[in-house]
Amino acid sequence: MRALVAKNHQVIGLTRSSKKSRTLEQAGATVAVADAMNATDLEQALRSAAPDCVVDLLTAIPKNGPTRASHMRATNQLRVKGTTNLLRAAIIAGTKRIVGESMIFAYGFGDHGEGFKTEADTLQPRDMNSELQEIVEAIRSLEDQLLATDKERLIEAVVLRYGLLYGAESDSTRYMLRLIKRRLLPTVSGAHGISSWIHIDDAVRATLAAIEAGQPEKIYNIVDNHPISLNHWIAHASSSLGAKSPFSIPLWLLRVFMPFTAEMFSTRLRVSNQKARSSLEWQPQFHSYREGLLQVVAEYQKA
Repeated sequence: MRALVAKNHQVIGLTRSSKKSRTLEQAGATVAVADAMNATDLEQALRSAAPDCVVDLLTAIPKNGPTRASHMRATNQLRVKGTTNLLRAAIIAGTKRIVGESMIFAYGFGDHGEGFKTEADTLQPRDMNSELQEIVEAIRSLEDQLLATDKERLIEAVVLRYGLLYGAESDSTRYMLRLIKRRLLPTVSGAHGISSWIHIDDAVRATLAAIEAGQPEKIYNIVDNHPISLNHWIAHASSSLGAKSPFSIPLWLLRVFMPFTAEMFSTRLRVSNQKARSSLEWQPQFHSYREGLLQVVAEYQKA
C-alpha cells in the first residue's frame, strides 16, 4: 500500500473492521469498510470508490500462520465467494483491471519432482486429502473466476501466483524469528520438501508491475530464483540471528500434531519466475532466501 502511495496512486484500502482503519490510514490510504462476503455492502463500497484497478488480497490467514488445513477454511471461502462478490462489484463500479493474489499451491501439494513448474504446466488432478484439496480448489477458483471474466471482456484480469511469503513486516515471519531465537522452532528430520519463496518487498514490486504493465488474462509466478526447504530456511534464520542451532523432530511426530505444517515441510514444488522476469520486466531484488533473510533479520533486530 505504501508503495502505491509512493508512486502517486490514490489508494483505498478495504477492511471488514473499522478497528483496522488506523493501520490503513498510516499507510496513506483512504479507508472503506465492508465485508467481502456481503455482496451488497461490497458493491456499495466499490461504487463509492470507483477504482480504476482492484487488487484482490482477500485472506483470513491466522496472524502466526496456519498449522492445520482447517485454519485455511475462512480464506478458502474468501477465495471462492469473496472473489465472486469482488469481481461483480468491480465490474458494476466500472473498474478497468483486477489483479488477483494466487499462490504456487495452485499446482497442488505433494512431490512435483525435480523440474521447475511454469505457468503453461497442467495443474495436477485431485489430492486424496480432502482438506488439502479444498485449499487447492479455492486457489484455482480464484484464478478461474478472474480469467473467465477477462475472456468475457468484462474486466482486465492478471493473476499472480506468489511463492511462500516472508518479510520484515510479516506477522508470521516475526513470529517464526521469535521462536527460532528461543530455540522453539525445530527442523524436521525425514522431510525432503522444497518450495519457492518470495520476499514481501519483491511481491509488492511485482504487484505494482501487474497493475501498471501486466498483460490481461495472464498468470505470472512471483518467486525468487532459488527454491529452498523449510529446514534450510529455519537453519539459516537461526544462524543469521546468532541463535543456537534448532533441535530436530521426526516428520511422523509433526504429522500427529500439525498435519498441515508437515505437508508444507514435505511438498516438493520448484517454480520458475522466467515469465514474470521477461513479460513484467520484474526482477527479484532478493534473489534467494540468503539475501532476503539478511534484510529481514537486520530489521527485526532493530525493533
